[in-house]
Amino acid sequence: MNILNIENVSKSYMSRPVLKNVSVGIADTDKIGVVGTNGTGKSTLLSIVAGAVEPDSGQIVAGNGIRISYLPQNPVFDINKTLLENIADKIYAGGDYWDKLGEIKATLAKFGIDDPECNPSVLSGGQKKRAALVAAIMTPSDFLILDEPTNHLDSDMIEWLEDFLQHFRGALLMITHDRYFLDEVTNQILEIDKGNAYRYESNYSGFLELKQQRLDYEQAAERKAASLYKKDLAWMLRGARARSTKQKAHIQRFEALRDRQRPEEERQVELSSLPTRMGNKTIIIEGISKSYDGKNLFKDFSYTFNKLDRIGIIGPNGCGKSTLLKCIIGAVSVDTGSVEIGQTIKIGYFGQENEALDENKRVIDYIKDTAEFIQTAEGLVSASVMCERFLFTPEMQYAPISKLSGGEKRRLYLLRVLMEQPNVIILDEPTNDLDIQTLRVLEDYLDGFAGIIITVSHDRYFLDRIVTRIFAFEADGSLYQSEGGYSDYIVHKKEAESTETVTSSADNKSSQSEEKTSKGKYRAPREKTKLSYNEQKEYDNIEAEIEKLEKRVSELEDDIVEAATDYPRLLKLSQEKDELEAEIERKMDRYVELQELVDSFNKN
Repeated sequence: MNILNIENVSKSYMSRPVLKNVSVGIADTDKIGVVGTNGTGKSTLLSIVAGAVEPDSGQIVAGNGIRISYLPQNPVFDINKTLLENIADKIYAGGDYWDKLGEIKATLAKFGIDDPECNPSVLSGGQKKRAALVAAIMTPSDFLILDEPTNHLDSDMIEWLEDFLQHFRGALLMITHDRYFLDEVTNQILEIDKGNAYRYESNYSGFLELKQQRLDYEQAAERKAASLYKKDLAWMLRGARARSTKQKAHIQRFEALRDRQRPEEERQVELSSLPTRMGNKTIIIEGISKSYDGKNLFKDFSYTFNKLDRIGIIGPNGCGKSTLLKCIIGAVSVDTGSVEIGQTIKIGYFGQENEALDENKRVIDYIKDTAEFIQTAEGLVSASVMCERFLFTPEMQYAPISKLSGGEKRRLYLLRVLMEQPNVIILDEPTNDLDIQTLRVLEDYLDGFAGIIITVSHDRYFLDRIVTRIFAFEADGSLYQSEGGYSDYIVHKKEAESTETVTSSADNKSSQSEEKTSKGKYRAPREKTKLSYNEQKEYDNIEAEIEKLEKRVSELEDDIVEAATDYPRLLKLSQEKDELEAEIERKMDRYVELQELVDSFNKN
């Protein structure tokens, strides 16, 4: 039974249509995930359904007595009231709620907010979003509308919310870029694409297959229409005359084919990585510690980064993950210890808050401030072309940044970081506000990135896809090290806890002694039994990569002979040959390392 209908809803911004005659019926058991590229109108659709924004045309028809609860993308609080009063007013609509405050406080604590009596003005953007989420899920409702509920949640919070929504007895309309979350919570996907809405009776994994089927069908239909149009055009050119009803119908068909809307090729963010030389000295961390207001975030942490490290850093909100990243880049000073950065290291830092964005600047000027041109695998590319590759049309490039959506601003900020051509990429919550399409291309880019990747993320899919080692913050300020991605970490952690429980029962004194000696150190990882996803992919491709490099070296040797009298060209060719030979040596070492791992696994 439908509890709400979206009927022919249209909406435009800056003369750009974002929704075109969208019609969707929502039943009482539907759990719908809304997906699409940033700026396509996902948040606009949710705000219209929630009644926060009026459509240009069309209407929302809700059943009698249907209660709707809405989490907006950017929640607003009344600063003349405490946070607790704000939330209670929303949940109980200004009614008597004093006997319910304990439940609200307990739920706020689940989401990392321990001072409910504070003024909302002192909260960070992430804290405000979590507080608004508490208000939304605690408000009695038949229909829950959530815009990016997983942003700013740590893994425990995401799992709690996942369980809550799985058991929620009502309809759900939700935007999230967390693909594991979509798979676990939704039973339908609504895709917003070029102003149109496409509905799929499946979770996210099924949606990918069904969408491809839709695109294949559209292309097949277009080929058939193009062939028919070609025949009709020839008929028209022979001098068709509308003397009969049949001929009139034929002419009308020709005109319809001529004026048909052709399926557009799906635009995708395009990224390519050009290797930047990295010396033997990378980033060396020696015994660093950091505390704030008497709270120890991390202590005595040491690690030396390898040239192809893919490190994921996880832990609850407020534990010090972002602070650790800022200590690495030198934006925050450490209390003790040191961080040494090699001379050839060039760090690209993608922070949480779009720190470098000047909202008054034009999009193109913001990118040109970093570089007019960038050297890519395809050659020299201008800032304007790179903007287009990141889905910023020429019109958007000359608009101020303030006109962009939140997700588009994040995409622009990411482009600026990559325009710096770093050999170390540090990503602080990169999945916040980036659409799934951009995330997938970013993941492909990082696969081929010839440098170090360090990321803080609560996105379980992203961590499984990208990293090969996890550092997890512990309550005592130590960091637990686990090989593999997030799913591997969960397995290792459970096994470690199980072992600790058995050991504690057998010999409590011995366990306490070991705990004292381990404090402040990251713990030894569990022995691996197979290659990680990225290691397997690297192992499968590395021989072909070495062969390609060797072929190029051979070509260079021939070119060097020909350029014997052209000193500038000879110098350039020799430098390229030296760099490629060094790269071959590095890949050969890596190949031997991976082969030894494979051999050891086979023996076991």
